[in-house]
Amino acid sequence: MNRDILFDLDGTLIDSSPGILASFARVLAQHGVTPTAPLEAGLIGPPLIETLRKVCGIDDEARLRRLADAFKADYDTEGCRATPAFPGVAAGLAQLADAGARLYIVTNKRGVPTRRILQTLDLARHFTGIHTRDETDPPAPSKAVLTARLISHYRIDPARACFVGDTHEDADAARQNALPFIHAAYGYGAAGIAAHATLQRFADLPSLINAWP
Repeated sequence: MNRDILFDLDGTLIDSSPGILASFARVLAQHGVTPTAPLEAGLIGPPLIETLRKVCGIDDEARLRRLADAFKADYDTEGCRATPAFPGVAAGLAQLADAGARLYIVTNKRGVPTRRILQTLDLARHFTGIHTRDETDPPAPSKAVLTARLISHYRIDPARACFVGDTHEDADAARQNALPFIHAAYGYGAAGIAAHATLQRFADLPSLINAWP
């Protein structure tokens, strides 16, 4: 299988909502902040500062940075431990890798918890590349830019590749890089995202890729 498959992480491969939401709740309580938006899975995906601004209703950049640092400390030690893979992910990734597909992670998630979670779940070994927006200084301005860098670095042919994700941001990253998009409809993103194909469960991905034109 001569394919390159790019994956979003949160909401596509892992159900990170239990750990992330628990860390948000602990940190906000510790800092006396009352959430202005419900702590629910729909918050997950955008960069941390953007999410904190939405959750807290705070525009003070210095205060947001303090909350972000507190969240990172909590999540990297406690929250990320409560992160399962979605059903079928471990077997599906192994099947794709064993068939010769090259697999990559493209995520907004920071590098430290990304690698810790993938190693804990024994998924890291399947990936040719694991790429996060904070791997460069300054961080990549968008997931689309990170995707473009990955395509260039690995000399990926978009005609023999695809992007699997659950949000509009993932779909935009695919579109801006001429990649077919597969929507993980079981994830955190909205319904009705334009896609070349839709997954209701991850276990269907290997057969879908095998039948890809």
